Amino acid sequence: MYNYAIITDSSCDLPHSMIEELDIKIMQLDIVVDGEGVFRNDEMDVKEFYQKLRNKQNIKTSAVNADKASDIIKDVFESGKDVLYLGFSSSLSSTYQTVAMTGNELMEEYPDRKIISIDTLAASMGQGLLVYKACQYRADGKSLEETAAYIEDIKLKLCHWFTVDDLFFLKRGGRVSGVTATLGTMLSIKPILHVDDEGRLINVGKVRGRKASVAELAKRMENLAIDPGTQDVFISHGDCLEDAEKLADIIREKFGTQNIVISYVGTVIGAHSGPGTLALFFVGDHR
Repeated sequence: MYNYAIITDSSCDLPHSMIEELDIKIMQLDIVVDGEGVFRNDEMDVKEFYQKLRNKQNIKTSAVNADKASDIIKDVFESGKDVLYLGFSSSLSSTYQTVAMTGNELMEEYPDRKIISIDTLAASMGQGLLVYKACQYRADGKSLEETAAYIEDIKLKLCHWFTVDDLFFLKRGGRVSGVTATLGTMLSIKPILHVDDEGRLINVGKVRGRKASVAELAKRMENLAIDPGTQDVFISHGDCLEDAEKLADIIREKFGTQNIVISYVGTVIGAHSGPGTLALFFVGDHR
């Protein structure tokens, strides 16, 4: 039995079945709907959430606070285990800094316990893929320190490539201008984005039409992936399962990849990327 827990944030977008199977502890981020109702990431039905976005309801997100972080870490420490915390990119949320600081303070209160905090510089199932790999390492009997070193070694090789179907949400978040969003919508221009080495969301290209944007994600994998046929590949989608399955089919046919996990973009990330988001995650030579 392993002697440390793996904790991450609900922004990892892993399926609930995988979270339970791998014994991952989750810190839930909150969403605020129309400035009134506050929901934990796991409290709202995901299809209802995406319908609210399609109706252009105003949904905002909030980071994990110190009290919530303290409660979860204390529970683990008091069970006699140490902690590996893999946090949401510090360039996209203050959650990592809050949890890491809280964990360091708690080590003074629990001097026999240890927490190692890692800024994954990742989001959605990119963060989730790093958590999955950490769980595999733990299951193989690797120590807390060995697993942490492994994740630090590969995190800047974790590729995030995605596209969106509706530029309204990127415009609202300041990622594209109003003119770009209007013209892009009129001309069916789809942006190609990724998360860079500093954990920031970067617009790196554009194609015309949804079919072309799905194919472009697979092309990015072809150009960057290390041994794509043997990889664990994750795909997340903003309530567009058919497109996610099309992308998975392209990857299976092109590379022979067997282990492809498909899951929803959760409410925290989805509030900023919108319905129709499609994202692909794999390990490459570099991001």
